[in-house]
Amino acid sequence: MFETILGGLFGGIFRVIPEVMKFLDAKNERKHELDMQDKAYKFEELKGSQKIDEITAHGQQEWNAAAIDALKTAIQGQDTSSGVKWIDGFSKLMRPLITFQWVIVLYPVVILAAFCLAVQSGADPLKALLDCFGPAEKALVASILNFWFLGRVFDRVK
Repeated sequence: MFETILGGLFGGIFRVIPEVMKFLDAKNERKHELDMQDKAYKFEELKGSQKIDEITAHGQQEWNAAAIDALKTAIQGQDTSSGVKWIDGFSKLMRPLITFQWVIVLYPVVILAAFCLAVQSGADPLKALLDCFGPAEKALVASILNFWFLGRVFDRVK
C-alpha cells in the first residue's frame, strides 16, 4: 500500500512538472510579447515625432521663402517712383530722417539719461558707462553702420 501511495505521489509530481514548465514558459512568452509591443509602440511614437518635426521644418521653410518674397516686393515697391517729385524726395528722406531721429537724437539721450541717473545713484562712472552701452546698444550701432556703409557697397556692385 505504501508503494501505491508513493507511486501515485511520484506519478502526480511527474505529471505536474510538465504543466508547471508550460506555465512558466507561457509566462515568459507573454512577458516577451509585451516587451516587443512596448518597443513597437516606442518606435511608432518616434516615427510620429520625426514626421511632425519634418512637417514643422517644411512649414518653416515655406514661411521663410514667403517672407523673403514679401521683403523683395517691399524693396521693389520702395524703388518705384510715384512721378511727383516732392513725394519721391520725401520718400527718399525717410530712412535718413528716421536714422537721425533715433540714432543721433533719441537713443543717445536715453543712454545719457541712464548714465546720469546711475552716476547720481553713486555708481562708478566707468561701470555706469559700460552698463549703459551694453551688447544691445553695440548691436544696434553695428546694424546701422552695416546698413549705411555696406549697403552702399552692395548698391555699387549691382
